[in-house]
Amino acid sequence: MKIGSKMTTGWKATVSVAMSNYIEAGSIIAIATSLTLWQKQFGIDDFAVGLLAALSSNAFGAAVGAIIGGPLCDKYGRKFIYTYDLLLFMVGVLMAACAFSYPMLLVGFILTGIAVGAGIPASWTYIAENAPADRRGAHVGAAQFAWSMGPTIGFSLAVILGPLGLLGCRIIFLELFVVAFVTWYIRQGLPESAIWKKDKASVAAGLIAKRGVKQLFSHKANVKAMLFLFGVYAFWNVVAGQMGIFMPRVYQTAGVQSPIEQNLLQVLLWGCTVASTYFGFMKLADKYSRRMLYVIGAALGIFAWLLLVYVQVSLPVLLLFAVSWGVAAGIGAQAFYGVWAGELFATPYRASAQGVLFFAARISVGLLSYWFPTLLVTIGLPRLGLIMIGLLAVSAVVGGLWAPNTQGKTLEQIEIERYGTFIDVAPGPLVREKV
Repeated sequence: MKIGSKMTTGWKATVSVAMSNYIEAGSIIAIATSLTLWQKQFGIDDFAVGLLAALSSNAFGAAVGAIIGGPLCDKYGRKFIYTYDLLLFMVGVLMAACAFSYPMLLVGFILTGIAVGAGIPASWTYIAENAPADRRGAHVGAAQFAWSMGPTIGFSLAVILGPLGLLGCRIIFLELFVVAFVTWYIRQGLPESAIWKKDKASVAAGLIAKRGVKQLFSHKANVKAMLFLFGVYAFWNVVAGQMGIFMPRVYQTAGVQSPIEQNLLQVLLWGCTVASTYFGFMKLADKYSRRMLYVIGAALGIFAWLLLVYVQVSLPVLLLFAVSWGVAAGIGAQAFYGVWAGELFATPYRASAQGVLFFAARISVGLLSYWFPTLLVTIGLPRLGLIMIGLLAVSAVVGGLWAPNTQGKTLEQIEIERYGTFIDVAPGPLVREKV
């Protein structure tokens, strides 16, 4: 198939764009499964390990990328980001794969994080803008599905390549390099978002006033949406962020000493997430109550952590934990955040809003990541688990109470409902056509 001619904005485009999420999650797992080995290789302490985690694609690095990439995506187009973000990602993972010192590894992790952060807002925005209104949940769910596949494959590779030690970890980073290159090549044939092009043309013609990051914060509707989405995503993501990169250490604290057994538990967890995303979110989010689906996922996530805190840890308990959290993650906050973040903002600052939100969420993850390894040792898993449960409870309440009624509506319909029919009309006699 000729990429430029038949690659449409349907499922093939959705899948290629959704690979940003696979690459993000895959890089986090590559870091998670290698931290202990890097620590031994370079003789670094827990503080230095926390710095690696905090500045990577799991936290601060991604936050910086998002706050840069979101506004650029709105200003220059969705396709602009896809031209450059994965090139930077490839440099970062290649540095990590070849790292011969702690500073080189740290720089590689930072570059990887910036690239990931720049690509994620563009990914969710592009998919939302090109998905059919009655299938938007399924299409955005494809990004969540790809995100789930990242850890599933990453931890599986860690089990297979475990006997190779640090060399196996380097191979996993090289696998991400290959996937990123193939994805970058395919994306060069993607068309620009039609909604973005239309809005850009209206601004150029003087039909509507220019809108950007400054205007994002000038609308009360935007501020409310950002507070809501921060409550849904950031509190949940602080927990998920620690689990993504430090869960092997949590298992170790719970008594599972074998790295292979730790990674097998993670394969089970993320395998359940893959299944839950497909059969739960992608199949149901466009047909049944999103609020109810969200509450079920949130409750399962809290239940999983209650097991770690209040039940005597054993293999059956850990298996139940992995299954519960895996299913919860598939129909949980991140999947709904991806849908709602694409729906609740007008086109000219849709990606900017997501960049700001992703920045705030990953900064929150980074602040805890910085201290998580130390806290795990000093206050123990039960007390740290109570903090996780509290964060999950906030996310559950916010999403459960204030879930928006956007299901089945076009982005144009949602924009009219939220902003009014005529918004941001340019000065002078010109009147904006209906959005």
